[in-house]
Amino acid sequence: MRERTYSTEGIILKRRNWGEADKILTIFSKNHGKIRVVGKGVRRPTSRKRGSLELFSYTHIMLANGRSLDIITDAEIKESFDSWREDLVKVGVAYHLCEIVDRLTAEQQENKEVFNLLLASLRSLENLDYWQLYPLTENFKVKVLEELGFLERQPKADQPRAGIPKNLDAYIENLINGSLRTKRFLKTLTT
Repeated sequence: MRERTYSTEGIILKRRNWGEADKILTIFSKNHGKIRVVGKGVRRPTSRKRGSLELFSYTHIMLANGRSLDIITDAEIKESFDSWREDLVKVGVAYHLCEIVDRLTAEQQENKEVFNLLLASLRSLENLDYWQLYPLTENFKVKVLEELGFLERQPKADQPRAGIPKNLDAYIENLINGSLRTKRFLKTLTT
């Protein structure tokens, strides 16, 4: 039997309004993989949890088991990435990275390597120039696909990569049997 309450660290991948004052959040957690949870009352201006549950935030959360979705009982922000939140291009890249993780991973499947890769990529946005963002996203896609078993791992770092599709977005869209919503948005920002 599961514990009634548990805690984890996670990155907020997406969220949507639910009811009058709640949100359903998709979080990629360090210990539980992708989880969908309810933040009760977080849309109220007086909510203490509200600021800790912003998109892309790296947050420590306490959860209680719910009937269908677990419920956030407390949240404390670890990193908010304020340095690039006002930069529309970098926010677009963050959306893209989070969408890839959300669409390619199954719920409740722990994957610390993907978690660490996403966290490192979000942290690196602070110091990158615009011309460095495309290589970041392409490298991220390859590493996530390798980690999840969709691409063969590169045997040695000094050898050229083999077997990587030329159009990674099309390859990912084929895997998820749908389109990436952020792809079109990123094109409008970079052209």
